[in-house]
Amino acid sequence: MAKTYYTQDHEWLTVEGGVATVGITDYAQEQLGDIVFVELAEVGKTVAKGDTAVVVESVKAASDVYAPIDGEIVAANEALSGDPALVNSAPTKGGWLWKMKLSDESQLAGLLDEAGYNELIG
Repeated sequence: MAKTYYTQDHEWLTVEGGVATVGITDYAQEQLGDIVFVELAEVGKTVAKGDTAVVVESVKAASDVYAPIDGEIVAANEALSGDPALVNSAPTKGGWLWKMKLSDESQLAGLLDEAGYNELIG
């Protein structure tokens, strides 16, 4: 069964079968404003927790999106090339950013659950 985690950097990840789907939270997309460009993740790239995996550009600013845990990027959301606004309209569904195969599932213990994330954004 899939389980969703959150980071203090306003990312979500849903983990199922050792693969995490990663995106930014609804709160994050609201803060950024209209997304106009997404630099897609590099499939095959190994990332460490805290590495920049994607850059999201909005009308307000460009923001790095960091790998929430160690792993290998196995998919990028190609739909965002033609429609970056999916990040705004469906941040936790069709607006996901990348998928990664986890290197160390024990890192998930350091992430927030939904209640903890909601407390963070208050």
